[in-house]
Amino acid sequence: MSFLNFENKLFLITGVANKKSVAYFSAKTIIENGGNCVFTVQSEEHQAKLKKLFPESKSYIVDVTKEEQIKELAINLKNDEVKLDGMLHSIAFANLANPRPFHETSWEDFAQATQISSFSLVQLSNELAALFEHEASVVTISISDTKATSYGYMGPIKSMLETTCSYLAKSFSEFSQVRFNSVCSGPLKTSASAGIPGYIDNYIFAEKLTMRKQALKTQEVANTVAFLLSNASSGINATGVLVDCGMKSNHFDQEVVSGK
Repeated sequence: MSFLNFENKLFLITGVANKKSVAYFSAKTIIENGGNCVFTVQSEEHQAKLKKLFPESKSYIVDVTKEEQIKELAINLKNDEVKLDGMLHSIAFANLANPRPFHETSWEDFAQATQISSFSLVQLSNELAALFEHEASVVTISISDTKATSYGYMGPIKSMLETTCSYLAKSFSEFSQVRFNSVCSGPLKTSASAGIPGYIDNYIFAEKLTMRKQALKTQEVANTVAFLLSNASSGINATGVLVDCGMKSNHFDQEVVSGK
């Protein structure tokens, strides 16, 4: 038996966009350690791409902006006699095509991003509640600093996501031991991050603030996800686990301050 004990375990993975995504690295880590994965994808196009990455795994089309598709997912999983040992929620979207100051954020954009990036965790958890094993683990992906203004209105939404984990953990504790945690990741070199205005400059600066002077790797975040999904982390619940190579404790790095 391995430390993670993923043998004969099954996890639902959302948000695999490409080989650079946290969801991809997490699923790959689970499978390499003896676990199995089923996936949700947004469309048939995404499903075709996923098939090339994980040809042996089954996937279900779920657009989380459509409540009926979330309900249909639960029905399909039940019909397939699926019981889940955990779920990775790695779904986020914000309309950043035309960046504006935070105070000019439209309700339409904020509401859409909130539903997709945060409330979808509540919807999925609710519909899949009966399919979770008694001690299942649910993990979502947040950011290392929700007050970092460079994330625009996604900062407050990620803060909401982290709080949502605590409320879900408390709610589920009434009838199960399902745990809910978030992984609060520092800046990563992913395709999704590249869409954030000014992200590359921020990413380079963040690398200088890490104590090791090396940027955070997506695999390192995936390792934390795998740990939280496993029973090895059974004592952790309703918590945001910070993964940032020490950046949060190194704002006044002397090399950065002196401009070296």
